[in-house]
Amino acid sequence: MIKLSGVIITFNEELKIEKCLKSLVGVVDEIVVVDSFSTDNTKSICAKYNVKFIQQTFLGYIEQKNFALTQASYDHVVSLDGDEALSETLQKSIVALKSNWTLNGYYCNRFNNFCGQWIKHSDWYPNKKLRVFDRRYAEWKGINPHDMVVMNSPDMKVGHLKGDILHWTYQSYSEFNLKTEHFSTIAANAYFQLGKRSRYWNILLNPFWAFFKAYVLRQGFLDGLNGFVICVQTANITFLKYTKLYELSNKENSHLKR
Repeated sequence: MIKLSGVIITFNEELKIEKCLKSLVGVVDEIVVVDSFSTDNTKSICAKYNVKFIQQTFLGYIEQKNFALTQASYDHVVSLDGDEALSETLQKSIVALKSNWTLNGYYCNRFNNFCGQWIKHSDWYPNKKLRVFDRRYAEWKGINPHDMVVMNSPDMKVGHLKGDILHWTYQSYSEFNLKTEHFSTIAANAYFQLGKRSRYWNILLNPFWAFFKAYVLRQGFLDGLNGFVICVQTANITFLKYTKLYELSNKENSHLKR
């Protein structure tokens, strides 16, 4: 039977971290929390669960999560954010997996709660995530803030577990607005550093496509008002990302012309 490490990154997660920790107890053999110097009660809550608590200045979402993987005692890991938890079905799936681990990694569906409502459509469900894996064959990659676990080779074999990762996202429209502004800035800067540039048609067409895909093709309309709000913000973060990237590109061009 393999041993599992539960790996979490946190910053000011006092309202949600206990759900996360409780869901890992009895499933994993150790819990590792890498915290970005929280100023709330995150640390004291973690202390009740005998976790391996490490404080590390925030390196970026991808970098922080890869650092956290290095702090685990075991190669087989369950990686969660502080606002996520394992459903009972997923807990049972992972416990059973410990005595029958045959692949390099396993996907799980993520079920998102927005303003008290579980969202069942648009881009928010099933929101498949590779979160149970052997760290020797995978790492966090992507473009901040859109991180994802990626296998190191296309030859790696992956499966899918029953059950959901429960994710408590934004609990108010105001919080959603603030995070949209914040994440669009991170995304624009990350794109710029990668050499990506924005054109007029990106600003015009990409937000429209983002809304149409989420609201119509992926049936976001079935989630009512909150589904509409989510799909509008999906378009909005796309719009903000490309306008900010366009601004960065213009500043670069102006600097080069001097």
